[in-house]
Amino acid sequence: MMNVMDKENKKTIWVLKTSGEKERFVAAKLRRSLIRSGADKKMIETVMSQILPVVKDGMRTLDIYKRAFTILKRTKFDVAIRYSLRKAVLELGPSGFPFEKFIAEVLRRKGYSARTGVMLPGNCVQHEVDILAEKENRHIFIECKFHNQQGVKSDVKIALYVHARFLDLQKGHAAKEHNLNKANPKVHEGWLITNTKLTLDAIQYAQCAGLRIIGWDYPEKGNLQDLILETGVHPLTFLNSLTSKDKMQLLQRGVVLCGDLKKNTAPLRSIGLSNDQILKVQSEVDRVCQEF
Repeated sequence: MMNVMDKENKKTIWVLKTSGEKERFVAAKLRRSLIRSGADKKMIETVMSQILPVVKDGMRTLDIYKRAFTILKRTKFDVAIRYSLRKAVLELGPSGFPFEKFIAEVLRRKGYSARTGVMLPGNCVQHEVDILAEKENRHIFIECKFHNQQGVKSDVKIALYVHARFLDLQKGHAAKEHNLNKANPKVHEGWLITNTKLTLDAIQYAQCAGLRIIGWDYPEKGNLQDLILETGVHPLTFLNSLTSKDKMQLLQRGVVLCGDLKKNTAPLRSIGLSNDQILKVQSEVDRVCQEF
């Protein structure tokens, strides 16, 4: 009988990414994503043995993900949550504002104060800052770059843009040193946070320029996935008890976090959910928000 490893290397299969592009299905990538989610060896073999026989040319990567998630959810819920994390963050779009609000809450759990949509004067122009964070009397300008499709990377042009804004903010404050207004604080650091990957040029430039960048899996420790898991901040897009339409309506109402629905049913009632549906959502919220 052919074992799992034999099946992984049997033939080349082309699958469709969320962007519509074709890519070669690499079983090792699926295996790595399961390892990162915290699945043990037995669980990984269970998933692989059920996924590999059904993967075929033209299959969507989204469908492969859904199958893997369903199998994980039957065995261990917290691992399923980790595996679904990336997709849930991608669903915070299409606009970037929910992502900014989500990141601000992650930073608060890490001990920062954080405000979104702050206007600060630069030397050349005014800047609307996605997040202005503060910790230990140091202010941090944070640009959030959100993508709602996997496979899209933040490149060096984005890093250059963020660094240029940071320099203009610093120069603007230096030119107005006599102004001690707290509404115009000195910005000590510039950060770029994105929910996808970064190009090598973007990483190289940031390291050279002193710009801190955080991507989905960069740096190796302290990346976005790590921060979300450490803080236990979950986007409402995690919830399977909500339809895509429900999630979009809640995001449009400014509800972003799973925890926002823990005790407050008003947003759920505002989108027309019945009492039974609300109880189902809250039951899942209790499970998700207690896992980490």
